[in-house]
Amino acid sequence: MKLLVNFFVKILCFISSLFPRTWLRKSGSWLGFLWFDVFGFRKKIIMNNLSIAFPDWSEEKKRQVGRESVYHLGYNFGEFFYLPSITPEWIEKNVVYEGWENVEKARALGKGMFFLSLHMGNGDLSASAIAMKGQELYLITKSFKTQWFNDLWFSIRGAKGVKYIDAHGSNNAFEILKGLKKNAALVFVLDQYMGKPFGIATTFFGKRTGTAYGLALFTQKTKAPVLPVYGYEGDDKKLHVVFEPAMEIAPYVTGDKDQTILNLTQAFNDKLEEIVRKHPEQWMWVHRRWKDF
Repeated sequence: MKLLVNFFVKILCFISSLFPRTWLRKSGSWLGFLWFDVFGFRKKIIMNNLSIAFPDWSEEKKRQVGRESVYHLGYNFGEFFYLPSITPEWIEKNVVYEGWENVEKARALGKGMFFLSLHMGNGDLSASAIAMKGQELYLITKSFKTQWFNDLWFSIRGAKGVKYIDAHGSNNAFEILKGLKKNAALVFVLDQYMGKPFGIATTFFGKRTGTAYGLALFTQKTKAPVLPVYGYEGDDKKLHVVFEPAMEIAPYVTGDKDQTILNLTQAFNDKLEEIVRKHPEQWMWVHRRWKDF
C-alpha cells in the first residue's frame, strides 16, 4: 500500500509539473464546487462563523465570501503537488514579496524571529517561497500518527527547504530555541481554536474562544521579534507574501507573567483579525474557531 501511494504521488507531482499555475488552480476548483455547491460540507459552520465576524453582512454576501473561501482551499489543493517542481524562475513569475526589508531588519538583530501567521491564501506555497528567498524557516504544525503518510506528506511540503517541528513533540521547545540560535524564522499559526491546557481564553472578532499561548510564552522568554506574515492571491493572479513590521511588544508586558502572556496572545489575535478583514474570502472559515472554551 505504501509503495502504491508513493508511486501515485510521484505521478501526480510529475503531471502537475507540466502545467502552468493558472491551470493548476482551475483544476482545484472542482473540489470547491463539490464541497460547497454540491454537498454543502460544513456550510452551516461557514455561515455561522461569518455571522459572528460580520454580523452586518447580508446572507448573500456571507454566502459569496464563504463560497470563495472554500474554492480557495480547492485552488490550494490543485497546487499542492506542484511544490517539488517550483524553480526560481517560477517564483519570479508568480510570487510577489511585500515588506521583505522587515525580515532583513529582524535578521540583523541575530536573535532569530517569529512569524505570526494564519490559514490564508496558499500557506505551503508561501512557506516554500520564503525558504527559496533565503530565509531558513521552521513551521510548527501537527504531525500524523501514520508514520509513512506523515513522511510522504511532509516530503512534499518540505521539498523546497521548509522544515517542520511537531507542535506536540516532546522536544519541540528545544527545537524552537535551536532554530532561533540559527537566526531562523519560526512560524506560529494561531488562527485555530486551542483548548486547555495549551490554550487560554481570548476573543476573536469580539467573541470568546481559546487560542494557543505558545508564541507569547516564547516571545517573553527569548525577546525575538514577532512579524505578522501571510499570503494572499492578488488581482494580478500572483501569490503575494506579506511581511509586516515587527510588532511592538512592550505595551503588553506587565509584572505578572500570566497577564503578559494573556495580553500578548490577545494582541496576536487582534492582528490576525485585522489581516482576515483585509482578505476575508481567502481565510479558512470552515474551521470551528469559536468552540466553547
